Amino acid sequence: MGLEKLDSIAVLLRDVRALRDEIAADGKALYRTWRARIDRRAFVASPLNFAHYLILRRADLRQLQRRLMVLGLSSLGRCEGHVLTTLDTIAWALGRMAGTDDLRRPGERQFFRGAVRLAANTAELFGPPRDGRSGRIMVTLGTEAADDPRLVPDLVARGADIVRINCGHDDAEVWRRMIENTRAAARPVRVLMDIAGPKVRMEKTIAPPDRKHLLVGDTLLLCPKIDASREAFGFQATCAPKGVLERLKVGDAVSVDDGKLRGTIVAAVEGGFAVKITDGRLKGVKIKAGRGLNFPAVDLDLDPLTEKDLRDLDFVARHADLVGHSFVQNGKQVAVLQKELAARRPDWQRLGLVAKIETPAAVLNLPEIIVQAAGRQPLAVMIARGDLAVEIGFERVAEMQEEILWLCEAAQVPAIWATQVLEGLIQEGLPSRGEMTDAAMSVQAECVMLNKGPNLAAGVDALDRLIRRMGENQTKKTPTLRALHSWPQKTDE
Repeated sequence: MGLEKLDSIAVLLRDVRALRDEIAADGKALYRTWRARIDRRAFVASPLNFAHYLILRRADLRQLQRRLMVLGLSSLGRCEGHVLTTLDTIAWALGRMAGTDDLRRPGERQFFRGAVRLAANTAELFGPPRDGRSGRIMVTLGTEAADDPRLVPDLVARGADIVRINCGHDDAEVWRRMIENTRAAARPVRVLMDIAGPKVRMEKTIAPPDRKHLLVGDTLLLCPKIDASREAFGFQATCAPKGVLERLKVGDAVSVDDGKLRGTIVAAVEGGFAVKITDGRLKGVKIKAGRGLNFPAVDLDLDPLTEKDLRDLDFVARHADLVGHSFVQNGKQVAVLQKELAARRPDWQRLGLVAKIETPAAVLNLPEIIVQAAGRQPLAVMIARGDLAVEIGFERVAEMQEEILWLCEAAQVPAIWATQVLEGLIQEGLPSRGEMTDAAMSVQAECVMLNKGPNLAAGVDALDRLIRRMGENQTKKTPTLRALHSWPQKTDE
Protein backbone atom coordinates (compact mmCIF):
# COMPACT_ATOMS: atom_id res chain seq x y z
CA MET A 1 0.00 0.00 0.00
CA GLY A 2 1.38 3.44 -0.94
CA LEU A 3 2.49 5.95 1.72
CA GLU A 4 -0.15 8.44 0.58
CA LYS A 5 -2.88 5.84 1.07
CA LEU A 6 -1.52 4.89 4.48
CA ASP A 7 -1.46 8.55 5.50
CA SER A 8 -5.12 8.99 4.50
CA ILE A 9 -6.11 5.90 6.49
CA ALA A 10 -4.15 7.18 9.49
CA VAL A 11 -5.97 10.52 9.29
CA LEU A 12 -9.32 8.73 9.05
CA LEU A 13 -8.40 6.55 12.04
CA ARG A 14 -7.52 9.67 14.03
CA ASP A 15 -10.88 11.26 13.15
CA VAL A 16 -12.84 8.12 14.11
CA ARG A 17 -11.03 7.80 17.43
CA ALA A 18 -11.59 11.50 18.20
CA LEU A 19 -15.29 11.10 17.41
CA ARG A 20 -15.46 8.00 19.60
CA ASP A 21 -13.85 9.80 22.55
CA GLU A 22 -16.17 12.79 22.18
CA ILE A 23 -19.27 10.58 22.05
CA ALA A 24 -18.15 8.52 25.04
CA ALA A 25 -17.53 11.62 27.18
CA ASP A 26 -20.60 13.64 26.18
CA GLY A 27 -22.81 10.55 26.25
CA LYS A 28 -21.74 9.74 29.79
CA ALA A 29 -22.52 13.32 30.83
CA LEU A 30 -26.00 13.10 29.29
CA TYR A 31 -26.58 9.71 30.91
CA ARG A 32 -25.76 11.15 34.33
CA THR A 33 -28.59 13.69 33.95
CA TRP A 34 -30.99 10.76 33.44
CA ARG A 35 -29.66 8.35 36.04
CA ALA A 36 -31.89 9.44 38.95
CA ARG A 37 -34.99 8.48 36.92
CA ILE A 38 -33.78 4.95 36.14
CA ASP A 39 -34.51 2.32 38.77
CA ARG A 40 -35.48 -0.60 36.51
CA ARG A 41 -32.59 -3.04 36.24
CA ALA A 42 -33.48 -4.18 32.72
CA PHE A 43 -33.05 -0.62 31.47
CA VAL A 44 -29.88 0.48 33.26
CA ALA A 45 -27.49 -0.20 30.36
CA SER A 46 -29.72 0.84 27.45
CA PRO A 47 -29.88 4.60 28.19
CA LEU A 48 -26.09 4.89 27.91
CA ASN A 49 -26.19 3.61 24.32
CA PHE A 50 -29.19 5.89 23.74
CA ALA A 51 -27.17 8.86 24.97
CA HIS A 52 -24.27 7.87 22.72
CA TYR A 53 -26.59 7.74 19.72
CA LEU A 54 -28.12 11.16 20.43
CA ILE A 55 -24.65 12.68 20.69
CA LEU A 56 -23.51 10.91 17.51
CA ARG A 57 -26.47 12.17 15.49
CA ARG A 58 -26.09 15.81 16.49
CA ALA A 59 -23.27 15.99 13.91
CA ASP A 60 -23.50 15.77 10.12
CA LEU A 61 -21.71 12.49 9.40
CA ARG A 62 -22.17 12.34 5.65
CA GLN A 63 -18.59 13.13 4.70
CA LEU A 64 -17.18 10.69 7.26
CA GLN A 65 -19.58 8.03 6.02
CA ARG A 66 -18.42 8.61 2.44
CA ARG A 67 -14.76 8.27 3.42
CA LEU A 68 -15.52 4.99 5.19
CA MET A 69 -17.57 3.60 2.30
CA VAL A 70 -14.56 3.73 -0.03
CA LEU A 71 -12.82 1.31 2.34
CA GLY A 72 -15.86 -0.93 2.75
CA LEU A 73 -16.52 0.39 6.26
CA SER A 74 -19.94 2.04 5.97
CA SER A 75 -21.55 0.53 9.07
CA LEU A 76 -22.21 3.84 10.83
CA GLY A 77 -25.60 3.85 9.14
CA ARG A 78 -26.62 0.75 11.12
CA CYS A 79 -25.11 1.52 14.51
CA GLU A 80 -28.30 2.35 16.46
CA GLY A 81 -28.13 -0.60 18.85
CA HIS A 82 -24.35 -0.51 19.45
CA VAL A 83 -22.83 2.92 18.92
CA LEU A 84 -19.45 2.68 20.66
CA THR A 85 -18.97 -0.93 19.59
CA THR A 86 -19.45 0.12 15.95
CA LEU A 87 -16.89 2.91 16.27
CA ASP A 88 -14.45 0.55 18.02
CA THR A 89 -14.87 -2.00 15.23
CA ILE A 90 -14.28 0.63 12.53
CA ALA A 91 -11.21 1.92 14.40
CA TRP A 92 -9.82 -1.62 14.72
CA ALA A 93 -10.28 -2.25 10.98
CA LEU A 94 -8.62 1.06 10.10
CA GLY A 95 -5.79 0.26 12.48
CA ARG A 96 -5.18 -3.07 10.78
CA MET A 97 -5.11 -1.31 7.41
CA ALA A 98 -2.60 1.20 8.74
CA GLY A 99 -0.46 -1.50 10.36
CA THR A 100 -1.43 -0.59 13.94
CA ASP A 101 -1.96 -3.48 16.36
CA ASP A 102 -2.80 -1.60 19.57
CA LEU A 103 -6.59 -1.71 19.11
CA ARG A 104 -8.88 -4.49 20.32
CA ARG A 105 -11.60 -5.86 18.07
CA PRO A 106 -15.02 -6.12 19.78
CA GLY A 107 -16.47 -9.62 19.80
CA GLU A 108 -19.66 -10.77 18.11
CA ARG A 109 -21.53 -11.03 21.41
CA GLN A 110 -20.68 -7.42 22.26
CA PHE A 111 -21.69 -6.25 18.79
CA PHE A 112 -25.18 -7.79 18.98
CA ARG A 113 -25.85 -7.12 22.66
CA GLY A 114 -28.25 -4.29 21.85
CA ALA A 115 -30.33 -6.48 19.56
CA VAL A 116 -30.56 -9.12 22.30
CA ARG A 117 -31.80 -6.51 24.79
CA LEU A 118 -34.37 -5.20 22.32
CA ALA A 119 -35.67 -8.72 21.66
CA ALA A 120 -35.96 -9.37 25.41
CA ASN A 121 -37.82 -6.09 25.97
CA THR A 122 -40.16 -6.91 23.11
CA ALA A 123 -40.95 -10.34 24.54
CA GLU A 124 -41.57 -8.84 27.99
CA LEU A 125 -44.16 -6.45 26.58
CA PHE A 126 -45.77 -8.41 23.77
CA GLY A 127 -45.12 -12.03 24.63
CA PRO A 128 -42.94 -14.59 22.83
CA PRO A 129 -42.63 -14.43 19.04
CA ARG A 130 -44.46 -16.77 16.70
CA ASP A 131 -42.56 -19.47 14.88
CA GLY A 132 -41.23 -18.02 11.66
CA ARG A 133 -41.65 -14.32 12.46
CA SER A 134 -40.34 -11.93 15.07
CA GLY A 135 -42.71 -8.99 14.46
CA ARG A 136 -45.93 -8.90 16.46
CA ILE A 137 -49.42 -8.03 15.22
CA MET A 138 -51.77 -5.86 17.26
CA VAL A 139 -55.49 -5.66 16.43
CA THR A 140 -57.95 -3.00 17.53
CA LEU A 141 -61.22 -4.43 18.81
CA GLY A 142 -64.65 -3.07 17.99
CA THR A 143 -67.76 -3.45 20.16
CA GLU A 144 -68.64 -6.71 18.39
CA ALA A 145 -65.65 -8.36 20.08
CA ALA A 146 -67.59 -8.19 23.36
CA ASP A 147 -70.63 -9.98 21.96
CA ASP A 148 -69.04 -12.59 19.69
CA PRO A 149 -66.91 -14.98 21.79
CA ARG A 150 -65.38 -16.51 18.63
CA LEU A 151 -64.08 -13.27 17.11
CA VAL A 152 -60.91 -12.71 19.16
CA PRO A 153 -59.85 -16.38 19.33
CA ASP A 154 -60.14 -16.49 15.53
CA LEU A 155 -57.95 -13.39 15.16
CA VAL A 156 -55.40 -14.93 17.52
CA ALA A 157 -55.40 -18.19 15.57
CA ARG A 158 -54.70 -16.20 12.41
CA GLY A 159 -51.72 -14.41 13.94
CA ALA A 160 -52.77 -11.61 16.31
CA ASP A 161 -50.49 -11.26 19.36
CA ILE A 162 -51.93 -8.22 21.14
CA VAL A 163 -55.44 -6.79 21.28
CA ARG A 164 -56.08 -3.07 21.69
CA ILE A 165 -59.12 -1.59 23.41
CA ASN A 166 -59.77 2.11 22.86
CA CYS A 167 -61.21 3.58 26.04
CA GLY A 168 -62.63 6.44 24.00
CA HIS A 169 -65.38 4.01 23.00
CA ASP A 170 -67.80 1.74 24.89
CA ASP A 171 -67.65 1.29 28.68
CA ALA A 172 -66.21 -0.91 31.42
CA GLU A 173 -68.81 -3.65 30.99
CA VAL A 174 -68.08 -3.95 27.27
CA TRP A 175 -64.33 -3.87 27.92
CA ARG A 176 -64.71 -6.64 30.50
CA ARG A 177 -66.45 -8.92 27.98
CA MET A 178 -63.81 -8.14 25.35
CA ILE A 179 -61.08 -9.17 27.77
CA GLU A 180 -62.91 -12.35 28.80
CA ASN A 181 -63.19 -13.38 25.16
CA THR A 182 -59.51 -12.56 24.65
CA ARG A 183 -58.41 -14.67 27.62
CA ALA A 184 -60.34 -17.59 26.14
CA ALA A 185 -58.05 -17.73 23.09
CA ALA A 186 -55.86 -20.81 22.72
CA ARG A 187 -52.69 -18.71 22.85
CA PRO A 188 -51.96 -16.14 25.62
CA VAL A 189 -52.50 -12.63 24.27
CA ARG A 190 -51.58 -9.28 25.78
CA VAL A 191 -54.27 -6.61 26.26
CA LEU A 192 -53.47 -2.96 25.58
CA MET A 193 -56.00 -0.39 26.79
CA ASP A 194 -55.63 3.14 25.40
CA ILE A 195 -56.84 5.90 27.66
CA ALA A 196 -58.50 8.43 25.38
CA GLY A 197 -56.72 11.66 26.33
CA PRO A 198 -57.82 15.21 25.48
CA LYS A 199 -58.79 14.95 21.82
CA VAL A 200 -60.02 18.32 20.53
CA ARG A 201 -63.31 17.92 18.69
CA MET A 202 -66.26 19.85 17.37
CA GLU A 203 -68.98 19.81 20.02
CA LYS A 204 -71.95 21.59 18.45
CA THR A 205 -72.23 22.47 14.76
CA ILE A 206 -74.42 24.25 12.26
CA ALA A 207 -74.33 24.23 8.45
CA PRO A 208 -76.21 26.22 5.79
CA PRO A 209 -79.69 24.85 5.02
CA ASP A 210 -78.71 23.93 1.47
CA ARG A 211 -75.30 22.39 2.22
CA LYS A 212 -73.77 19.76 4.47
CA HIS A 213 -70.13 19.62 3.36
CA LEU A 214 -67.44 22.15 4.20
CA LEU A 215 -65.32 22.69 1.08
CA VAL A 216 -62.02 24.30 0.12
CA GLY A 217 -62.70 28.04 -0.14
CA ASP A 218 -65.36 28.05 2.61
CA THR A 219 -65.05 29.77 5.97
CA LEU A 220 -65.68 27.98 9.26
CA LEU A 221 -66.42 29.95 12.42
CA LEU A 222 -65.01 28.41 15.59
CA CYS A 223 -67.03 30.04 18.33
CA PRO A 224 -67.94 29.72 22.02
CA LYS A 225 -71.65 29.50 21.17
CA ILE A 226 -73.63 28.67 18.04
CA ASP A 227 -75.60 31.65 16.74
CA ALA A 228 -77.85 31.02 13.76
CA SER A 229 -78.32 34.77 13.25
CA ARG A 230 -74.73 35.13 12.02
CA GLU A 231 -75.68 34.53 8.40
CA ALA A 232 -72.26 35.53 7.12
CA PHE A 233 -70.92 32.29 8.56
CA GLY A 234 -72.85 29.35 7.20
CA PHE A 235 -70.61 26.86 8.97
CA GLN A 236 -70.10 27.18 12.73
CA ALA A 237 -68.69 24.87 15.39
CA THR A 238 -67.92 24.99 19.09
CA CYS A 239 -64.85 23.24 20.49
CA ALA A 240 -64.33 20.78 23.30
CA PRO A 241 -62.60 20.70 25.72
CA LYS A 242 -63.11 24.20 27.09
CA GLY A 243 -60.28 26.69 26.93
CA VAL A 244 -59.12 25.86 23.41
CA LEU A 245 -60.31 29.12 21.82
CA GLU A 246 -58.40 31.19 24.39
CA ARG A 247 -55.15 29.73 23.07
CA LEU A 248 -55.71 30.62 19.42
CA LYS A 249 -54.77 33.71 17.42
CA VAL A 250 -55.00 35.04 13.89
CA GLY A 251 -52.53 33.27 11.62
CA ASP A 252 -52.69 29.88 13.36
CA ALA A 253 -53.07 26.79 11.19
CA VAL A 254 -56.17 24.64 11.64
CA SER A 255 -56.84 21.06 10.55
CA VAL A 256 -60.34 19.60 10.30
CA ASP A 257 -61.33 15.95 10.59
CA ASP A 258 -57.87 14.39 10.89
CA GLY A 259 -56.35 16.54 8.17
CA LYS A 260 -59.01 16.07 5.51
CA LEU A 261 -59.26 19.86 5.32
CA ARG A 262 -56.69 22.48 6.29
CA GLY A 263 -56.96 26.20 6.76
CA THR A 264 -55.77 29.32 8.55
CA ILE A 265 -57.39 31.63 11.10
CA VAL A 266 -57.95 34.87 9.21
CA ALA A 267 -59.92 36.96 11.72
CA ALA A 268 -61.13 37.18 15.31
CA VAL A 269 -64.93 37.33 15.45
CA GLU A 270 -66.97 37.91 18.64
CA GLY A 271 -64.94 35.68 20.93
CA GLY A 272 -64.25 33.17 18.17
CA PHE A 273 -62.19 32.83 15.02
CA ALA A 274 -62.91 32.68 11.29
CA VAL A 275 -61.00 29.86 9.58
CA LYS A 276 -60.47 30.04 5.82
CA ILE A 277 -60.24 26.54 4.35
CA THR A 278 -57.36 26.59 1.88
CA ASP A 279 -56.76 22.97 0.82
CA GLY A 280 -57.75 19.39 1.43
CA ARG A 281 -60.17 16.76 0.18
CA LEU A 282 -61.94 17.99 -2.94
CA LYS A 283 -65.34 16.67 -1.87
CA GLY A 284 -64.91 18.29 1.55
CA VAL A 285 -66.13 16.92 4.87
CA LYS A 286 -69.49 16.82 6.57
CA ILE A 287 -69.54 19.11 9.58
CA LYS A 288 -70.93 17.34 12.61
CA ALA A 289 -70.25 16.84 16.30
CA GLY A 290 -67.25 14.64 17.07
CA ARG A 291 -65.12 15.64 14.10
CA GLY A 292 -61.53 16.21 15.16
CA LEU A 293 -59.75 19.57 15.20
CA ASN A 294 -55.99 20.10 15.28
CA PHE A 295 -53.96 23.26 15.77
CA PRO A 296 -50.44 22.13 14.83
CA ALA A 297 -48.42 25.14 15.98
CA VAL A 298 -50.42 25.93 19.12
CA ASP A 299 -49.60 24.82 22.66
CA LEU A 300 -53.09 24.11 23.98
CA ASP A 301 -51.73 23.23 27.44
CA LEU A 302 -54.18 20.35 27.79
CA ASP A 303 -53.71 17.84 30.59
CA PRO A 304 -53.21 14.43 28.90
CA LEU A 305 -55.17 12.82 31.74
CA THR A 306 -58.81 13.94 31.68
CA GLU A 307 -61.33 13.24 34.43
CA LYS A 308 -62.67 10.40 32.29
CA ASP A 309 -59.17 8.98 31.89
CA LEU A 310 -58.68 8.92 35.66
CA ARG A 311 -61.94 7.00 36.09
CA ASP A 312 -60.98 4.60 33.30
CA LEU A 313 -57.59 3.98 34.92
CA ASP A 314 -59.38 2.27 37.82
CA PHE A 315 -60.42 -0.47 35.38
CA VAL A 316 -57.31 -0.38 33.19
CA ALA A 317 -54.86 -0.82 36.08
CA ARG A 318 -56.69 -3.97 37.20
CA HIS A 319 -57.33 -5.68 33.88
CA ALA A 320 -54.82 -4.56 31.22
CA ASP A 321 -51.31 -5.78 30.47
CA LEU A 322 -50.36 -2.49 28.82
CA VAL A 323 -51.72 1.04 29.10
CA GLY A 324 -51.61 3.44 26.16
CA HIS A 325 -50.74 7.05 27.05
CA SER A 326 -52.49 9.20 24.44
CA PHE A 327 -51.23 12.69 23.58
CA VAL A 328 -48.32 12.49 26.03
CA GLN A 329 -45.93 15.36 25.36
CA ASN A 330 -43.09 15.20 27.90
CA GLY A 331 -41.48 13.24 30.71
CA LYS A 332 -43.34 15.12 33.45
CA GLN A 333 -46.65 13.93 32.06
CA VAL A 334 -45.34 10.35 32.04
CA ALA A 335 -44.40 10.76 35.70
CA VAL A 336 -47.94 11.93 36.52
CA LEU A 337 -49.42 8.84 34.85
CA GLN A 338 -46.97 6.60 36.71
CA LYS A 339 -48.03 8.19 39.99
CA GLU A 340 -51.68 7.48 39.16
CA LEU A 341 -50.86 3.86 38.28
CA ALA A 342 -48.92 3.43 41.53
CA ALA A 343 -51.99 4.60 43.47
CA ARG A 344 -54.09 1.89 41.83
CA ARG A 345 -51.78 -1.11 41.57
CA PRO A 346 -48.98 -2.13 43.96
CA ASP A 347 -47.02 -3.91 41.20
CA TRP A 348 -47.63 -1.13 38.65
CA GLN A 349 -44.03 -1.36 37.44
CA ARG A 350 -44.90 -4.69 35.81
CA LEU A 351 -47.59 -2.97 33.75
CA GLY A 352 -46.38 -2.10 30.25
CA LEU A 353 -46.64 1.48 29.07
CA VAL A 354 -47.17 2.51 25.43
CA ALA A 355 -46.23 6.14 24.78
CA LYS A 356 -48.21 7.35 21.77
CA ILE A 357 -46.22 9.91 19.80
CA GLU A 358 -48.82 12.16 18.19
CA THR A 359 -47.61 15.77 18.45
CA PRO A 360 -44.55 17.90 17.63
CA ALA A 361 -43.91 18.32 21.36
CA ALA A 362 -43.84 14.55 21.85
CA VAL A 363 -41.32 14.21 19.02
CA LEU A 364 -39.14 16.96 20.49
CA ASN A 365 -39.30 15.45 23.97
CA LEU A 366 -39.07 11.79 22.93
CA PRO A 367 -35.73 11.16 24.73
CA GLU A 368 -37.09 12.31 28.10
CA ILE A 369 -40.35 10.42 27.52
CA ILE A 370 -38.38 7.22 26.87
CA VAL A 371 -36.09 7.64 29.88
CA GLN A 372 -38.86 8.56 32.31
CA ALA A 373 -41.11 5.72 31.15
CA ALA A 374 -38.64 2.87 30.55
CA GLY A 375 -36.68 3.81 33.66
CA ARG A 376 -39.67 2.71 35.74
CA GLN A 377 -41.60 0.11 33.70
CA PRO A 378 -41.55 -1.81 30.39
CA LEU A 379 -42.08 0.64 27.51
CA ALA A 380 -43.05 0.62 23.86
CA VAL A 381 -43.35 3.67 21.63
CA MET A 382 -46.29 3.90 19.24
CA ILE A 383 -45.76 5.96 16.10
CA ALA A 384 -49.34 7.27 15.90
CA ARG A 385 -49.05 8.42 12.32
CA GLY A 386 -52.60 9.75 11.99
CA ASP A 387 -52.49 12.65 14.43
CA LEU A 388 -48.74 13.01 13.93
CA ALA A 389 -49.20 13.58 10.18
CA VAL A 390 -51.86 16.19 10.85
CA GLU A 391 -49.66 17.96 13.39
CA ILE A 392 -46.31 18.01 11.55
CA GLY A 393 -47.54 17.71 7.96
CA PHE A 394 -48.10 14.72 5.72
CA GLU A 395 -44.84 15.31 3.86
CA ARG A 396 -42.74 15.09 7.02
CA VAL A 397 -44.36 12.10 8.65
CA ALA A 398 -42.53 9.54 6.46
CA GLU A 399 -39.19 11.05 7.47
CA MET A 400 -40.17 11.33 11.12
CA GLN A 401 -41.39 7.75 11.46
CA GLU A 402 -37.93 6.59 10.38
CA GLU A 403 -36.18 8.84 12.90
CA ILE A 404 -38.44 7.63 15.72
CA LEU A 405 -37.59 4.04 14.79
CA TRP A 406 -33.88 4.88 15.00
CA LEU A 407 -34.22 6.44 18.44
CA CYS A 408 -36.24 3.49 19.73
CA GLU A 409 -33.65 1.01 18.49
CA ALA A 410 -30.87 3.05 20.10
CA ALA A 411 -32.77 3.00 23.42
CA GLN A 412 -33.53 -0.73 22.86
CA VAL A 413 -37.25 0.02 23.23
CA PRO A 414 -39.79 -1.72 20.93
CA ALA A 415 -41.69 0.44 18.44
CA ILE A 416 -45.26 0.06 17.19
CA TRP A 417 -46.07 1.00 13.57
CA ALA A 418 -49.66 2.31 13.70
CA THR A 419 -52.48 4.04 11.81
CA GLN A 420 -54.23 2.89 8.63
CA VAL A 421 -52.06 -0.16 7.96
CA LEU A 422 -53.84 -2.16 5.23
CA GLU A 423 -56.85 0.12 5.74
CA GLY A 424 -58.28 -0.51 2.28
CA LEU A 425 -58.20 -4.28 2.80
CA ILE A 426 -59.74 -4.06 6.27
CA GLN A 427 -62.49 -1.59 5.37
CA GLU A 428 -63.20 -2.33 1.70
CA GLY A 429 -61.75 -5.77 1.04
CA LEU A 430 -58.93 -4.69 -1.30
CA PRO A 431 -55.62 -2.99 -0.38
CA SER A 432 -53.95 -0.35 -2.51
CA ARG A 433 -50.44 -0.85 -3.82
CA GLY A 434 -49.22 1.92 -1.54
CA GLU A 435 -50.73 0.19 1.48
CA MET A 436 -48.89 -3.03 0.71
CA THR A 437 -45.60 -1.14 0.43
CA ASP A 438 -46.31 0.63 3.72
CA ALA A 439 -47.10 -2.66 5.42
CA ALA A 440 -43.89 -4.17 4.06
CA MET A 441 -41.90 -1.27 5.55
CA SER A 442 -43.52 -1.94 8.92
CA VAL A 443 -41.16 -4.89 9.42
CA GLN A 444 -38.71 -2.31 10.77
CA ALA A 445 -40.89 -2.03 13.89
CA GLU A 446 -41.35 -4.69 16.56
CA CYS A 447 -45.14 -4.53 16.33
CA VAL A 448 -47.69 -3.46 13.71
CA MET A 449 -51.17 -2.24 14.63
CA LEU A 450 -54.30 -2.87 12.57
CA ASN A 451 -57.45 -0.81 13.05
CA LYS A 452 -60.87 -2.38 13.46
CA GLY A 453 -63.02 -3.06 10.43
CA PRO A 454 -65.32 -5.61 8.76
CA ASN A 455 -62.44 -7.42 7.04
CA LEU A 456 -59.99 -7.42 9.96
CA ALA A 457 -59.43 -11.19 9.81
CA ALA A 458 -58.18 -10.92 6.22
CA GLY A 459 -55.95 -8.05 7.31
CA VAL A 460 -54.33 -10.25 9.95
CA ASP A 461 -53.83 -13.04 7.43
CA ALA A 462 -52.18 -10.72 4.91
CA LEU A 463 -49.98 -8.97 7.46
CA ASP A 464 -48.84 -12.28 8.94
CA ARG A 465 -47.72 -13.51 5.51
CA LEU A 466 -46.08 -10.21 4.66
CA ILE A 467 -44.12 -9.93 7.89
CA ARG A 468 -42.87 -13.49 7.49
CA ARG A 469 -41.63 -12.86 3.96
CA MET A 470 -40.10 -9.46 4.69
CA GLY A 471 -38.49 -10.78 7.86
CA GLU A 472 -36.40 -13.12 5.70
CA ASN A 473 -35.08 -10.13 3.78
CA GLN A 474 -34.58 -7.48 6.42
CA THR A 475 -33.78 -7.01 10.12
CA LYS A 476 -34.67 -3.46 11.20
CA LYS A 477 -33.17 -1.40 8.35
CA THR A 478 -30.42 -3.92 7.51
CA PRO A 479 -30.87 -6.27 4.53
CA THR A 480 -30.14 -9.89 5.49
CA LEU A 481 -29.06 -10.76 1.93
CA ARG A 482 -30.81 -14.09 1.64
CA ALA A 483 -30.48 -15.79 -1.72
CA LEU A 484 -32.71 -14.38 -4.47
CA HIS A 485 -34.99 -17.02 -5.98
CA SER A 486 -36.89 -14.96 -8.56
CA TRP A 487 -34.03 -15.20 -11.05
CA PRO A 488 -32.76 -18.80 -11.05
CA GLN A 489 -29.33 -19.27 -12.55
CA LYS A 490 -29.42 -20.90 -15.97
CA THR A 491 -26.64 -23.05 -17.34
CA ASP A 492 -25.70 -23.07 -21.00
CA GLU A 493 -26.96 -26.11 -22.83
